[in-house]
Amino acid sequence: MITKLTEMLTREGVRFEVIPHRSVFTAQERAAACHLSGRMVAKVVVVHDETDDWFGLAVLPAAGYLDVPALRETTGRPRLRLAGEREFARLFPDCDVGAMPPFGRLYGGLDVFLDRALAEAPELICEAGVHNEELRIGMKDYLQIERPDVVPLTARRKAA
Repeated sequence: MITKLTEMLTREGVRFEVIPHRSVFTAQERAAACHLSGRMVAKVVVVHDETDDWFGLAVLPAAGYLDVPALRETTGRPRLRLAGEREFARLFPDCDVGAMPPFGRLYGGLDVFLDRALAEAPELICEAGVHNEELRIGMKDYLQIERPDVVPLTARRKAA
């Protein structure tokens, strides 16, 4: 787990667990490596609006697809789109590419949007900045520390 995440959680007095697993690169592989359903493990999707070079984080179930049109409406950003790895790698210099944790406050105060279905779970299992570990934290603690906007984010199926 990346140092600044460990330090923040410790400073906040939050109980957490690090779950080690083999190195994997997709959200569904992460869920399988942890022996969990893709509905129980979160993935972070970076979104970007070139209008003012704004970035945000969408946190949704590993098995879900981001409803980009709904997030555009929620944010009032009609040009919002998925960010490419080259665009967002610079925002998370201490993380393995694609393994960003869902804590925008650690990265310049990025806005964070949490899928409503995930917010109802008792805990959040998410990336910890590296491809071979997950973070398990109580959902109440996550909501209190990060204060994400809780909104419906998941589309029924992948957009064409």
